[in-house]
Amino acid sequence: MQKIPLTVRGAELLKAELQHLKSVARPAVIEAIAEARSHGDLSENAEYEAAKERQGFIEGRIAEVEGKLSMAHIINPAEIHAEGKVVFGATVTLEDLETEERVRYQIVGEDEADIKENKISVGSPIARALIGKEEGDVAEVQAPSGVREYDIVSVEYI
Repeated sequence: MQKIPLTVRGAELLKAELQHLKSVARPAVIEAIAEARSHGDLSENAEYEAAKERQGFIEGRIAEVEGKLSMAHIINPAEIHAEGKVVFGATVTLEDLETEERVRYQIVGEDEADIKENKISVGSPIARALIGKEEGDVAEVQAPSGVREYDIVSVEYI
């Protein structure tokens, strides 16, 4: 069984989602099914079908989140002692060698990734190119437009 890496924040988000699904979404869909059943003939009841479909989605997501949490390997970036190397949970400041534009990313688990928050998945091409490198190294990333080179300006564990 393969462990799923999660930051502490990522695990908290999954636990909160699971709590919401079990305490809010599941009861709401059960109520919607009961309401739709009260309308009579179920064979042509679009509300009933939609509610049943939603119930299937919710139950599937509950099982998925519970599975991920049971296989989680929770990593606190602040407790990492990687001696300046880029590892899971690290926050990395990069400079594009071509445009001199700087970006800052945290390498997180798949479920936590959100480019709007500058959180990239450990499985993304840029994260894979960065893992194991350290401050001052140059990482080559295969992008759709071709190979991009990034100078690793800093590596933080926050």
